[in-house]
Amino acid sequence: MIEKLNLGNILFLDIETVPETENYNQLDEETRQLWELKTQYQRRDEYSPEDFYERAGIWAEFGKIVCISAGYFVIKGDIRNFRVTSFFGEEKKILTDFNSLLNNHFNHPQHILCGHNAKEFDIPFMARRMIINQVKLPEKLNLFGKKPWEIPHLDTLELWKFGDYKHFTSLKLLTKILGIPSSKGDIDGSQVGYVYYVEKDIDRIITYCEKDVIAVAQVFLRLRREDLLIEEEILHV
Repeated sequence: MIEKLNLGNILFLDIETVPETENYNQLDEETRQLWELKTQYQRRDEYSPEDFYERAGIWAEFGKIVCISAGYFVIKGDIRNFRVTSFFGEEKKILTDFNSLLNNHFNHPQHILCGHNAKEFDIPFMARRMIINQVKLPEKLNLFGKKPWEIPHLDTLELWKFGDYKHFTSLKLLTKILGIPSSKGDIDGSQVGYVYYVEKDIDRIITYCEKDVIAVAQVFLRLRREDLLIEEEILHV
């Protein structure tokens, strides 16, 4: 069925997140207690709440978005381009600008959002952070009352699972086995917080995020048995 989808109707996306504060001690006392309760199962007796705080970026209640990258195909005749853009800066502005992109260009019934593990992570994380920041949810993220087949989201991880719900495959592994050039640069997800707070190098994070978006699009093309994007077809706008 994915072969029948119009590539121009799909918005490929990825987000990068960090802990909401640089270190644990910057949290107020109540938030520290809530963090301890939230993570007690994951930590067990191996980590203290403070030591575990470097992982806070994976929870929308304790993390924040520092970059959203999105990419889309523009196809005119035999010419195919993939345009990639990124939103960064103060979190509320990131979410507001991304919201505007959805509402102005990807808000019709035929439009679909696609990411890798996006249904479990990126999309709910963005929706929760929009609520926290008092940004109105765009229609594509407002899933209340919708039936599963009415939700306009695709997930390359889910497509690769083929119904095997216990199976997880990272984007890095998937690109490797499908013969797609590596999406990763000189950092990985666990280092984003350090790069953001210590190195203060948002450009490095943007590059990392955009490479993931391109990789998701490449996986989708491979699943459709289509030619991969070449460098000349990728435009950063």
